Order: sequence, then C-alpha cells, then structure tokens
Amino acid sequence: MMKKSTLFLKKMLFLVALLLCNLSFSQSSSLSGKVTDAKGEAVVGANVVLSSGSKSASTNAEGMYSFSGLADGSVTVTVSYIGFATEKKTVDVKGSTTLDFQLQDDSKVLDEVVVTGVVNPRAKIKSSVSVTTLDVKQVEQSAPRSTAEIFRTIPGIRSESSGGEGNANISVRGVPISSGGSKYLQIQEDGLPVLLYGDIAFATADIFTRFDRNIAKIEAIRGGSASTLSSNSPGGIINFISKTGKTEGGSMVTSFGLDYSDFRTDIEYGARIGDGLYFHAGGFYRTGEGVRSPGFTANNGGQFKMNITKEFDNGSVTVYAKFLNDRAAAYMPMPIQVTGSNSNPNWESISGYDATSGTQQSPYLMHNVGLDGNGNVRRGNVADGMNPVSKTIGASVNFELAEGWKVTNNGRFSSNSGQFITPFPAEVASAATIANSFGAGSTLTYANDGTAFNNPNGLVSRIHMFDVELNNFNNFMNDLRITKKFDKVGLTAGYFKSIQNISMSWLWNSYLQEVSDNNPRLINVTDAGGNALSTNGLYAYGVPFWGNCCTRNYDTQYNVSAPYANVSFEANDKLSLEGGIRFDMGQVNGSFAGSSQTTYDINNDNVISTPETSVSAVNTANTTAVDYDYDYVSYTLGANYLIDTNQSVFARYSKGASAKADRILFSGLNYLDGDRINSLDFLAQAELGYKRKFDKGYVYATFFSSTTTEEGGFEATSNTIIENDYRSMGLELESSYNVNSDLNLRGGFTYTKAEVTSGANDGNEPRRQPKMMYNFIPTYKFGKANNTLGLSFIGQTKAYAQDSNELVMNGFVIVNGFVEVGITKGLSLNIAGNNLFNTLAITEAEEGSITANTTNIVRARPLPGRSLSMALSYKF
Repeated sequence: MMKKSTLFLKKMLFLVALLLCNLSFSQSSSLSGKVTDAKGEAVVGANVVLSSGSKSASTNAEGMYSFSGLADGSVTVTVSYIGFATEKKTVDVKGSTTLDFQLQDDSKVLDEVVVTGVVNPRAKIKSSVSVTTLDVKQVEQSAPRSTAEIFRTIPGIRSESSGGEGNANISVRGVPISSGGSKYLQIQEDGLPVLLYGDIAFATADIFTRFDRNIAKIEAIRGGSASTLSSNSPGGIINFISKTGKTEGGSMVTSFGLDYSDFRTDIEYGARIGDGLYFHAGGFYRTGEGVRSPGFTANNGGQFKMNITKEFDNGSVTVYAKFLNDRAAAYMPMPIQVTGSNSNPNWESISGYDATSGTQQSPYLMHNVGLDGNGNVRRGNVADGMNPVSKTIGASVNFELAEGWKVTNNGRFSSNSGQFITPFPAEVASAATIANSFGAGSTLTYANDGTAFNNPNGLVSRIHMFDVELNNFNNFMNDLRITKKFDKVGLTAGYFKSIQNISMSWLWNSYLQEVSDNNPRLINVTDAGGNALSTNGLYAYGVPFWGNCCTRNYDTQYNVSAPYANVSFEANDKLSLEGGIRFDMGQVNGSFAGSSQTTYDINNDNVISTPETSVSAVNTANTTAVDYDYDYVSYTLGANYLIDTNQSVFARYSKGASAKADRILFSGLNYLDGDRINSLDFLAQAELGYKRKFDKGYVYATFFSSTTTEEGGFEATSNTIIENDYRSMGLELESSYNVNSDLNLRGGFTYTKAEVTSGANDGNEPRRQPKMMYNFIPTYKFGKANNTLGLSFIGQTKAYAQDSNELVMNGFVIVNGFVEVGITKGLSLNIAGNNLFNTLAITEAEEGSITANTTNIVRARPLPGRSLSMALSYKF
C-alpha cells in the first residue's frame, strides 16, 4: 500500500512540475517597441498601457518601452502623451513581439476629452460647450510673465494682466469688469474653485493661483454649462489640471532674467510606485526684483504640490496637497502723460518716469506703521506685496458602481491668509498744487535730507498705501455627484458645499512721493508758519483725501449649498441634448467695522506729531452685524449635432448669477435682510458654434450673445459703487494648422459689440472693452534636435477708459518671441522675450477724460515693457 501511495505522489509531482513548466513557457512572451513623433524623433515619457490595465510603462530616453512575462494572445496597447493624439493598436503577442508607434501632433484637439464644466468627460467635437485647452508647451509659446498673461491667448477672455503676478481683471465675452478680479468667471484647481468669489477686494483668485510645471493642462470654457456646475461662474471656468504621475518622468528648469533681476527654479517628477499606484510632486522657488525695478527684492517665495493616486478595478482615489507662500509686487496705476484729445490721445511716459519699467515702490518707503484691527501698533512690510499663504489638502474619489451607477466626490480644505500692500497714487499733480492743498504758503522738502523739492518734472504723487491684512480666507469645497447611465439617457445629481471665510483689515496711510522711476524719494510738507505737517513723508495715519474711508475690518463667513441636476440624451448617433439646473443658497453672517479718529503716539516718542493728532483706527465699539440669506437658480440647455466624424455644430442657452461678497459691505444697506441687499448679479448667454477638424488642424467658431443685469458693487480705487446693465454680442474664432511637420500656426480672434443698457451711460460701450482682441502664434521646428523658434502677437483695438466714453485707450499689439535649442537628449536652452518692441500698452485708466490741447497727467496701468529671460531645462 505504501509503495502504491509513493508511486502516486511521484506521478502527481511530475504532473504538477510539467504544468508549471508549461505555464512558465506560456507566460514568457514579451512586447516592446519605440514611440516617435511625426519627424521620427523619440517621444520621452509617453504612457504605454496594456488593455487589461494591469501593466503600464513609460518610454525611456530613446523612446523605447517593453513588457515581459506576457501570455500569448491578443493585446490592445494604448499610447498617450500631452500634446499628441492618443494612439491605440491591437497586436497578437507570441514570443518576442515588436510594436512601434508614431504619434501625431495635437491637431486632433477636437478629439480631446473635456473634463471641466461637464458632468461626464466628453470629446470636444461631441460637446455643446466652447472650450480651449492649453498644455505646458502652448503656454510657454506665449512667453507669459504671470498667470494672468496665460489667459490672453484664450478667445473670448479679456485678461488685464498689468497688475503683476496677481490682482488681474479677467472677464469674458463683453461681460463688464465692474469691481476688479474675475467676478463672473471661476478660476479652479483640479475642478474646485480657488476662492468661492473671484472679485474679493485685494484677494482675487489669481493671487492664490500659480502656474508651474505641476500643471498638465489648462481648460477654459466660456458660457455653456459653467453656470450649473460651479457657483458664481455664469461666464465661464478656467481650470488648472495637475499631473498625476501616470506618465513617468519629470523636469528641472532654472530660469533668470537677462535684463532684469529674477531667478527661479522649477522641479517636478511623477512615476508609478506600485500596482495601480502613482504619485507626482514638484514646485518652484524664485527670488528677485521682477520685470519692473522697485529697488528691493519684490519676488520671493514659491509653491510645492503633490498628489498620490491609487487605481482600482472600478475607480480611483487621489489625495493631493499644496503649500503656497509667495511674494510678488502689485502694480497700481502709474502717472502717464496724455496730450491731444479724448478721441485721439497721445499716451507717453513722463520725463523721469518710464511707464514700461518704472514703479512707485521705493526703498525709501519700505514700511507702513499704524494701528492694526485690534488697536495695537503694527508694521506692514511693503516688500511683501501680494503675499498669499495657502495650505491645502484634498481628495478626489471616482468609482464605477454596478448597473451603470457612478459616484464621484472631490473635496478640499484650504487654510488661506496673507498680505496685500502696495502704493496707490490717489492724486498726481504739480508740486505747487499738492503743497497748496495743505494751506497757502506750504512748502515741500525731501524727507531723506531736508533739501527743497527739485524734481525736473515737477510732479508729486499723493500715495495711499493699500495695506491689507488677509487674516482668514480659509475655505472648504466639496462637490459630490452621482450619475446613472441608461441606454440613451444619462442622469446626474450633485451637491456642492462650500464655506468661505473673508476676514481682512484695511490699514491705509497717506504719503507724499516724487514722480520718478529711480528710487522715488518721500516728501515732507511744512506749513507757512514753519510747522512740520508730515514725518518722513507720511502726512496722515489714514486717508483724509478720501474722507478717512478706508480703515476697516471684515469678519464674515459665506456658507453655500447648491444641489444640481443634469440630464443628457443621445437622440441618435449624431444628435445629443443636455440640460441642467442648479439652486445656490447662501447664508452670510459676521460683522464689519469702519474707522474712527483718535490721537495716538504711534512712534512712542512721547511727542504728538501733526499726523498723530488724527490717527485712523478700526471702530471696534461700533460694528455692523451681518446675517442674511440669498438664493438663485441657474439653468442651461444645449444641443450638439455631429455632421460627420470631423465636424459638428452646437447651440446653448444658459442663465446664472454671481453673488457679491465684501463688495456690498459699507454701503449703508440692511445687512440683516437679504431681500433688501443687492447681493446678486445675473448673466444670460446664448451660443451657436461650429467645430471642424482637418488632417492638419482644426477651427472653432462661436457666435455669442450676453446680457448682464448688475445690482452694483463697490470699487476701492474710485471709491464709488458701479451699477449698470450690459449687453454684448460677438464672435470667437480659434484655430491651429500644421503647414508641415515643422511649421504650426495657431491663433484666436474675438469680436465683441458691447453696450451699457441702463443709467446715465445708456448706449455707451463698457469701459476697457475693445471691439477686437486677437492672438497669432507661429512656431517652427528646425534641426535634428527638435529646436523650436516661435513668435506670439497678442493685441486688441482701442477701448474707452470709462463708461462715459470720452478718453480713448489706444489699441496695441504685444510681440513676444522665443527660441529653444536642444543641447543633448533631455537638455535644452530657451531664450524668451516679452513685449519685444517695448510697446506702451494701456489696460485701464482712473481718469475718464482729459483737457484737449494741453498736457494731462492720467493714472493708468500699462503692461510691463520689454523683458528677456533665459531658461535651462532638463527633462528626465
């Protein structure tokens, strides 16, 4: 019996060994290949995924990929890389199998999947929205010097990027810029708003947003479903989408100014770290004066971001974080000389002050001392400029459930705070005019040495130091969606929740300063009796020139809930319909306090100087309570008709609103009754679009009509409430064409006919709105190392400075250029120039008219002049 058992075991062991041997042979096949572009150059870092999804790889420095240990049989291989069309092939694997890919450039853009402002990802050509996508390569081609300058190449978007690294005015399709910031357009990071409101005074969303090499692409939609898929965004959404590490690789870029002081290093890397597990991390740090010369280090800080993604069979989870602590100078309107007439003005730099390179920041004015929101002496550092501090953590969850159900949730908490401090010219006039405003016989002397004022241009600025502490701008954002897919119908129900704190302190003082672009000096004033009326250039702890309006404190919280629903219907293979509705409910509570005047020994020298006899302080004993609700309904309806695989038409109507936050405080309203507060502004848009792709390019065309009903908002720089209704219509064009494998032509064009439809300016054009905006970006690849040469032309026609339609701001075109040369594999050198012809381009002006046939001084904000930079980039 024992012998039979032993013999049986031997036979079984032999059989198992044979099976294992066969199994090992069946798993011994391999697959490899090379991924190249249209010129045959290796594509480094392309993502290669097998059909099962269990195996993925990235191409190496030679563009090669490989898989081993594969079972024989049919396998589908997908290759993707940003800037190229995704390629998919099926191959029978047996033994050592080779499969090469040649990727085509992004003329396939209409096949690209859109994730912003839609309930489900959808190819552009099949979506009923007007959308633009920019990858890192396209962003670099326009040589931007700030985040807002990136948006200038997006059709329909008007980005007044003259304020520096933030504080830009951004609008869409002729919708007015009434109070600064991006009122009707949301800036998002990975699908969630950066701030709940885009036009918070001194805390606009772009201040808390930085573009770096962590970003995979930017998606911008105008109109469409934006009003129903995000709060306060009836005009559109600009979404910064981060890299995930699914495509292994990274980069290190060091750049510096050739004709200005700035140094910056970016590092980022992502990779697969396990089965279905990916990470990406990176950031930047910079230091320097910036493209203008304030006389001190104005740019100083950086950002770090990271994310980890785990993929499952039916979904994924991404956890992400960000830390931002950056400092950048904020540029206010500057004194500019204007002659001629309102309709035909000649804008020029003032003698001694070049508006393309000058700045009102100065090493003579580095600190602003006064009382804080609690009545204690504090000091603001002018070098902080715009100083956003943001600590963010979030998670995004996506799962496909049984029977066609899908659930997604994207949640994020951000701890936001910081500082905004910069000199603003409340008045620019002759020395005699400024001196006499303090009383007849008053005289001016330089604060640093006591000598008499003798600036050759004879001009003095009355400076209001915009010194704002961003105490608490923490927010929580969460967007939950549940989708059910039926045969031809898709249903989505969602719930958005946000809590946004707005706590800030305005602590402004007044100074006198000479008009100069070379370290402007502070000026003291002495009355006719020889009494000093100022100390080291400071003549008031407050802003008496504006009625001491602007020492104030906000402590408010905005709690928003927004359920929404969307229905999509595939009528047939060509026609798709979509509709959505959203109900925003806001609860606002808190308090705010204005200013009172007191006597205070600020410098603690036991002597009360003239400025110390009337010090502005927050009137904490007299606060105004805030407790009101608001609500509004947004809706949209769109249709897309696929003419054939290469072209489609779409139509869309949408209506939504944007709620005001701090802009209506201090307006004398009843802040305990939401029905008596002008907290909502409404926007309705109609669109008709055409999309067409060619073998070598694509073209978008969208006709639009917008109607805006505003209920007024406060503008700090003019100290007034803006209230108007508006109407606009126009055309957006966007196109790209590959003339050949080396030459690409890309561009956009927007025509807008807009008018004010209420109030004293009824029938006039909205301020700062040009009829035409355009960009044209040709790029040429040369040599064997993929060297690239490019230009960008970004321009607009004339516009009016104010709604009164008197003073014209001339049209302009900004010419930028770059050349990138490959040194060796992965290493390249880039030289970029912005505003190569040093054009004086005016984007906004405080004054609305001038006196003809004389020399006028207008406070206006121009784009920076010519700047050249160099960057050394290594991709690995």
